[in-house]
Amino acid sequence: MDWKHGAHWIALAGTAAAAVPAFAQSESPAPMARVEITGSSIKRIAREGALPLDVITRKQLDEQGIVNAEQLISTLNVNGNGSDNLASNADVATGAQRGNNGASSANLRGQGADSTLVLLNGRRIATHGMKGSAVDLNSIPFAAVERVEVLKDGASAIYGTDAIGGVINFILRQNYKGLEAQAFTDITEAGGARIDRFQVTGGFGDLEQQGYNVLVAGSVGKNQALRGDQRSFVNTFQPERGLSVDTRGAPFANVFATTVGDSIFSRSSNTGPTLPGGGQAYSGVSLLDLPGGAGCAAFDGMGPYDAVLWDTPSAAYGCAWDTGRAAVLQQPVKNWNLVSRATFRLGGGHQLFAELVGSRTEVAKSFSPNQISPGTTTFPASSFYPATGAAYNQVFNTLAAVFPSIEANRGLPIAYRWRCMECGNREIATETEAGRIQLGADGQIGKADYKIGLGRAYSESQSTLGTGFNYTAALANALGTGIINPFLMPGEKQSQAALDLIRSTSAEGVVLYGGRTTLTSFDAALSGEIARLPAGAVMAAIGTDLRREEYRFNGDLRELTSRPAILNAPFDDVNALPQVSRSVRALYAEVIVPVTAALELTGAVRRDHYSGFGTTVNPKVAFRYQPQAQWLFRGSYNEGFRAPAFNQLFNGVTESTYVGKDLADPTRCPSGKVDTTQPGCESINPIILTGGKATLGPETAKQATVGFVFEPSARFSMNLDLWEIRRADTIKSVPLSTMLANAGLFADQFLRDANGQLVAIDQRWVNAGAGVTRGVEVGARTSAKAMGASWGAGIDGSWLLKKKNRPLPDAPFGDSEVGRYVTTGDLGLRWKHTAYLSARRGDWSGLLQNVYRSGYSDQVLPGVASGRVVPSQYDPKVDAYSIFHLSATYTGIPQLALTVGIKNLFDKDPPFAITYDSNTGAGSSWEPRVADPRGRSLTLMANYTFL
Repeated sequence: MDWKHGAHWIALAGTAAAAVPAFAQSESPAPMARVEITGSSIKRIAREGALPLDVITRKQLDEQGIVNAEQLISTLNVNGNGSDNLASNADVATGAQRGNNGASSANLRGQGADSTLVLLNGRRIATHGMKGSAVDLNSIPFAAVERVEVLKDGASAIYGTDAIGGVINFILRQNYKGLEAQAFTDITEAGGARIDRFQVTGGFGDLEQQGYNVLVAGSVGKNQALRGDQRSFVNTFQPERGLSVDTRGAPFANVFATTVGDSIFSRSSNTGPTLPGGGQAYSGVSLLDLPGGAGCAAFDGMGPYDAVLWDTPSAAYGCAWDTGRAAVLQQPVKNWNLVSRATFRLGGGHQLFAELVGSRTEVAKSFSPNQISPGTTTFPASSFYPATGAAYNQVFNTLAAVFPSIEANRGLPIAYRWRCMECGNREIATETEAGRIQLGADGQIGKADYKIGLGRAYSESQSTLGTGFNYTAALANALGTGIINPFLMPGEKQSQAALDLIRSTSAEGVVLYGGRTTLTSFDAALSGEIARLPAGAVMAAIGTDLRREEYRFNGDLRELTSRPAILNAPFDDVNALPQVSRSVRALYAEVIVPVTAALELTGAVRRDHYSGFGTTVNPKVAFRYQPQAQWLFRGSYNEGFRAPAFNQLFNGVTESTYVGKDLADPTRCPSGKVDTTQPGCESINPIILTGGKATLGPETAKQATVGFVFEPSARFSMNLDLWEIRRADTIKSVPLSTMLANAGLFADQFLRDANGQLVAIDQRWVNAGAGVTRGVEVGARTSAKAMGASWGAGIDGSWLLKKKNRPLPDAPFGDSEVGRYVTTGDLGLRWKHTAYLSARRGDWSGLLQNVYRSGYSDQVLPGVASGRVVPSQYDPKVDAYSIFHLSATYTGIPQLALTVGIKNLFDKDPPFAITYDSNTGAGSSWEPRVADPRGRSLTLMANYTFL
C-alpha cells in the first residue's frame, strides 16, 4: 500500500492521480528516486515522509482555473482570513497595513503573513520591497510551477525565521521537454473583475540522455477592477440591520461647529446651534436632512447619518456617504513573469543549474475621494466658505429657519465637511519589480547527497499618487475663494473655473514612497546514511545557511526645500530609511532514526545568529508510527521564531489624528463609550503614534502536532491532525481597541497634558503579549468505478478550537477570538472546508467543488452595544459562506486540452456583515477577508502542446 502521509489535496480530480503521491511524480521519474521534501533536509524515498504535507499538482490547478498564486492560497483551508489580499486592503489603511499596497501574501494557520515562509524550489526569495516583510505572491512565476507543497507545521529548525505558521514551497518543472501555450479567461456575469492570463512554457534537452535541460516560461496576466457600486450587496446604509456609515464627509457638505475659527455655527467654540427651546446642540448639519429638505438620498450614495446607531445625538441632522461603494473590491493588476532555468548533468551523478526569475506587477489602488474638514493645520478659517460665495445666502437662510439663534452670526464664513468628488477617487499606483538569480549544484559524494547554492534576490516597489490627492494649502486657498461650491444641489455642477481651480491643486504624479529589499544567500547541506540499525538506516543531514538582508525605504522624492503637504497622503518622511542591513549565520542538523520497523523518530536543531539581536536556537522532534499497514500515527514538537522586520525596527514615529467620533477617554469614562450626557465621556480625537523601535527582539513560538492517517483500502483514506501554536514576545502594534479595553495595563502609552487631558496614544511596535491557537485539520477521500467512469469524492476541513491573545505578558488572555469579529488581523472562523466530487470517463473529466466558511459573531456598533437601539432586522451572527464551482475538461483533440468552468455556480453573494473601521472610514456590508465579491463567472482555458 502506497501511503500518502498527508500529501493530498481535496481537489484530487480522479483515482489515476491518487495512485502515486503527487510529490513523487515528474516528467522523467527515476524508479524509487530519493527526493527532498519540504520540511526536511534529508533526501529519501517520498513515501517515507511523515509530515502533514499537502501537495497541489499542475493538473489540479488547471482543472480549477487557478492561474496565479493568490488565487491558490485563497482556496486553502489552512490559510487564515487576514488582510493579506488585494480586496481586503482596498480602502484607507493605517499602521501595519499601509505597506501592503500592491502585495498579496500567504497566512498559514492564521499566524500572519510574516510568519509564513514562502520558498521557490526550496530556497528563499526576497520579501516585498515596500513592506520589507512577507513575500509578495505576485512575484511567483506560476507558469512554470509543477507543484506546490504546503507544510502545515513549524519548520524553524530547518529553515530559520518566519516558518511558524508553515511553509509553502513552489516547485518549478524539472527536465521539461516540449512547447505549450495556455490561454485563460474568467468573465463575471454581473460585469467587472475580468481575469485574463496567457503563458508559454518551453523546454529542450534531456538530463538523462543528453545531460542538459533548459526551461523557459513567461506569462502575462491582467485583473480588471471591480468597483463597489457594481455589486448590489455593497450598501452600508442598512440601519435596520445594525449598519450605517460613520462619516459626514459627503458630496453635499455638512455644516460643522469648530474651534478653528469663527463660523456661522460657532464663535471659536465647538458647540453647534440648538433648536428653539434649547436642548441638544447640533453639529454636522446638512440642508438636505432638515425639515422640508430634499433628503440625503437625493444624491446617489448618500443617506441620513444614523445618530442613534452611532450614539451621536448631535449628528441627528447630518448626511453620510457610502465609502464602501466607492472602494475598488478587486484592484486592477497587471503582472508579467519570466523564468529561465538551465540544468547540466555531469559525470559521477553531479548536477549544476542556473536559474533566473523576474517579475513586474502594477497595481492601481483606488478608493473613496478625500473629505475636507476644518482643522488647524489643514483647513483653517481662511478656507471656510465665505459670505461672498454664490450659495451663501441660500445655505444660511435655510439653516437659520431651523436654528434662528445663528442669525447673530450672519456674515461669518461657513465651516463644513465635504467629500470632494470633483477631486476624484484617491488612487495609488504601485509598481513592483522582483528578481532572483540562483546558482547551485547537487549530487552525491560517495553515498552522501549534497547540495550547494548561491543566490541574489531583490524586490523593489514604488507607489505614486494618482488622482484624488491635492496639495493641502493650495486646496485650502482655493476653497476660501468661494469659487468652489460644496453645497451644489442635485443636478447642479461646479463651474469650469471651479474645476480648473481644483485641478490646479492636484498632487498627481508625486512619488509617495518606495522600498527595496535585497537578499544575498549561500547554503550548503550534506545528507545520507550514517549508521545501520536492525530496523534500517539512520539518516542524517548537516547544513549551513548564510544570508545578508538589506532594506531601504524612501519617502517623498521631491526636493527637501519644496515639499508642500498633501492632504491625507498615507505615508510621510518620518518612515524613510537609508540602506540598513543585517547578517545571518546559521547551522542546522537533522537525523532520522528507525527505532523499530514500525517506529521512526526525527530530530532537528538549528542555530541562527543575527547581527542585530544575537542568537536563537530552535529544536524539533517528530515521530512516525505505523503499527499496521492501515494505520499511521505521527506527531511533532518544535520551537520557532520570527525576526523583526526592518521597518518594525527602524521606522520613525508617525503622528495621525484619530478622526472617528466613537472614542472616549477610557480613564475618565467608566463605560468607555461616547456619551455626551455623561461627564468625561465626550468624544475625543487624540494623536495616534505609530512607528518602529530599534530594541525589538524576535518573536518566539512553541508548537505541537499529533495525528493519524487511516487507509483500510486503496479506495478510502482519512486523516486527522490536532495542532497548537503558542507564541510569545509577539511583535505587534497593539490594536487601539485592545489598549482602550485594558487602559490600566497601558497607562504609560496614554500620553496626557498638564491638565490630565488625553492628547496622544503610543501605538508603536513592541515585543508584547502572547497568543495561543489550537485547531484540528481533517480529511477523507474515496474512489470507485461505476457507470463506466472513475469517481472520486473527498473533503478537507479545518476546525479552529482556540484563539486567544493577551496584550502584555502580565495581562490575562482576552476573550476567545474563535467565531468573533475582529477589526484587523486574522478572523478566526471556527470551521472551513472544501469538498469535491470528481468523475473521469474517456476524454472527459469533471469536478464539482464546495467551498464553505462558517459564520461568526458580527461587529456591533455603539448604539446597539449600549442598548439604545435594537434594529428591526438585527442579527448578531454573520451567515456562513458556501459556494460551488463546476468544471469540465476535454482532451479528445490531439495536443489540445479544453477546460470550461463556472465559479460560484449559484451566484451567491457574500453574507451581510458589519465590516467597519470608524477611524479610517473603511468598511462596508461584506467581509473581504472571507468572501469573494465577483459573483458567478465563466472560466475558459485552452492548453495547446506544440511539441
